[in-house]
Amino acid sequence: MRRRILQSTLLVVAITALVLGGPLAITTWQLVEDLHRAFLTTRLEQIAHGLDTPGEPNKIDTTAIRLAVPPDGRLIVEQAGQPDFIIGRDVGADPMSVRLPFGPGGTLTIEEPLSSMRTEQVQVTLVVLLLVVLSVATGAVVATVTARRLAEPLRGVADRAARLGAGDFRSVKERHGIPELDRVSDVLDGSAIALAELVQRERALVGDVSHQLRSRLTALQLRLDVLASHPDPTAREEALAALEQTERLSGVLDELLEAARAARAAGAEPQDLKEGLTVVADEWRPALRAAGRTLKFRVPDGLLARVTPARIREAVGALVDNALQHGAGTVTLSARATENSLVIEVADIGPGVPEELVPHVFDRGVSVGSSTGLGLALARALVEADGGRLELSRARPPVFTIFLPAARADDVVTAPRPATIPR
Repeated sequence: MRRRILQSTLLVVAITALVLGGPLAITTWQLVEDLHRAFLTTRLEQIAHGLDTPGEPNKIDTTAIRLAVPPDGRLIVEQAGQPDFIIGRDVGADPMSVRLPFGPGGTLTIEEPLSSMRTEQVQVTLVVLLLVVLSVATGAVVATVTARRLAEPLRGVADRAARLGAGDFRSVKERHGIPELDRVSDVLDGSAIALAELVQRERALVGDVSHQLRSRLTALQLRLDVLASHPDPTAREEALAALEQTERLSGVLDELLEAARAARAAGAEPQDLKEGLTVVADEWRPALRAAGRTLKFRVPDGLLARVTPARIREAVGALVDNALQHGAGTVTLSARATENSLVIEVADIGPGVPEELVPHVFDRGVSVGSSTGLGLALARALVEADGGRLELSRARPPVFTIFLPAARADDVVTAPRPATIPR
């Protein structure tokens, strides 16, 4: 993108310089000649005005006339019946000359070397061409700055769109000062909020539907169990058949829910938590440092979790952002292994979550300050999409804990190796 913008701008500048510079140089060349002729004509008119009474050469005021003749030029006074009167030296072959009628049948001719005019023409034309080259260079600088100013924001918008596709629904506050690109960023932020709400509604709907179906199936199974002990053989047989169908339906429901979870976690892979969380720590350290705070990083080697890398980075980033916005003091990002899972904790030493908000801290729209109240809800949705769990383990000072499934042995063995690029 940057190269195309630069090339197109330079092409326009070059064509403009060629279209305008060539005619301008030719016009300047001719203008210098016209100015020289006008200058010599003016001198002739001054000389003609000084010759009050034409007559014998010895009657001409040579002192006054000589002052009007250029230093390297020559004046020839031609009068009918009189010998030519010449002031100045020979200017060589092919001089530049201007003639002016004088008196009855006489002429005044002034000459100067052509080389002096040609020298001035070359100098002025070179100045014009230099200005054209300078304008092209200025255009190149402007094109480079413009290309960089446009390419960097476009790359940022593309990265933002890619993160949005990877499940990063956080809003980006940075704007570029370009109305069109800022409008695209606003639209992406709006789309991120809409997608986050859609994901939340989808998960809530799936949870509600599965809960209702399980409740109804459990009630149906209890009734069928009672009917299965009925003394009538026919009723008992039908009850057992119906009970078998409900068990199959329950199995189908479990399979559908498992398939939905697997689809959401399609990008899950063995991930070294230290490697992934280091990226998060490096991303948020400058913002914390600007706020006069620090980040402690305590993640040991060898913690392999089965997660989607982009999701876990964005979920932990949302927790660190929450600590930056609403917490105080040092932010601690740590991880450890437990018997059945891996645990990531994000803590700070701020005032924590008010008691009345503790049950609703992960609800969308709930916030202590003036934020959107979407970050924690998104973090929980991202973690749960990979089969994990996000909880508020301590309200004051706050500690948010993520429980992740550990990578299985077969995941590590069959994990694809990164592709190598031939040199």
